[in-house]
Amino acid sequence: MDNLTHSFAGLGVGELVQRSLPPEAEPARQRTRHRLLLTACAAASNFPDLDLFLTRLLPAPLGYLLHHRGHTHTILFALPQALLLFALLWLLWPNARALLRESRHARLGLAVAIAAGFALHLTMDFLNSYGVHPFYPLNNGWFYGDMVFIVEPVFWVAFGVPLALTIGWSAVRWLALAVLAGTLVYFSGKGYLGPGSLAGLLVLGAALAALRLLHMESRRALALALLVCVGFVAVQGAASRLGRQRIEQALQAMDPQSRVLDVAMTAFPAQPLCWSFVSVESDEAAGSYRLRRGLLSLAPSWMHARECPQAFRDPARFADAEGRLQLYSEWQGSLPMLRELAARDCHVNAWLRFARAPALDGDRGSDMRFAATPRGNFTTLEVAGGEHESCPGHVPPWGYPRADLLAPAL
Repeated sequence: MDNLTHSFAGLGVGELVQRSLPPEAEPARQRTRHRLLLTACAAASNFPDLDLFLTRLLPAPLGYLLHHRGHTHTILFALPQALLLFALLWLLWPNARALLRESRHARLGLAVAIAAGFALHLTMDFLNSYGVHPFYPLNNGWFYGDMVFIVEPVFWVAFGVPLALTIGWSAVRWLALAVLAGTLVYFSGKGYLGPGSLAGLLVLGAALAALRLLHMESRRALALALLVCVGFVAVQGAASRLGRQRIEQALQAMDPQSRVLDVAMTAFPAQPLCWSFVSVESDEAAGSYRLRRGLLSLAPSWMHARECPQAFRDPARFADAEGRLQLYSEWQGSLPMLRELAARDCHVNAWLRFARAPALDGDRGSDMRFAATPRGNFTTLEVAGGEHESCPGHVPPWGYPRADLLAPAL
């Protein structure tokens, strides 16, 4: 997830923790605890992304691909990070330090806020198609949720509206709500949100605001927001599984000789009916593998694939299956070449510890999951044909996402 979404979730859960505890004896202590728990949960919900400072340990793009969502995104390394965050809060915040010495509720709240923040980060990063490997070193494989878009406005609205309505100053409160609504309208105008998604988000925000303004307790409003997010993830998960099944069936019907190994699903923001995907297929007998990018509509009678948000549609569509499935591009690769490069070129071998959909030839490699990102494909690796002066150091031991393609050679 992006850091704005992590922050909304962290602030929302921190506020929920704060309001679930008995109040402190004095107003000043209560204000300090409030600020402490929100700060702690929001910081913990962003803390693992400090691994961006480690990306310089490897040359581009390997540093970002292998160290972002790396060791700091594991359960094992969450504990030292939590202790570091606690130490920073203790050392740099004298009022909080005094409160923690005296208040059992403050100590409990801080522990829950920090633990919840780290759990939120790892869980939310799992939800999209980029992947995490949280169980290292017991399991160094990647886990992909393939459920939720990496920038998800449902979380902004679900947590942002109740949070805005807790602001004491009326002008600031309504300004925050207006900025949130304006942001949604802006992204809709840019083609990232469809009209139906925009309407749904505005209705959700209005409903949460109405419940709060009708004197629903803030704690209950935030608990409801959390429940909305969990329900949204459940719907997205079910839609992703259904979409993967339909894509596999369609691709297998197009080419019965090919074996579908994987389908990487990427959600659209606030839209469970539209999915972009990259399939990985192999034909061992022919010594080849194939990657196909496309777009799926789960309900073509309601929303044809061409009606999905335009910012994520590729104009290079070349095949259409009954308005449900559109194929954008296809890449055919050689299995012997892939395996030979993996064995011979240590930079390629390191890159293959990340690439889930590796379009790799003798000159360059790119992960096709990110072929349509606005800033270009940040995974592209120039292949030097084994002529690198030295192998990269500090390569983490993540499992190969495409071990199923490399297995005969590795």
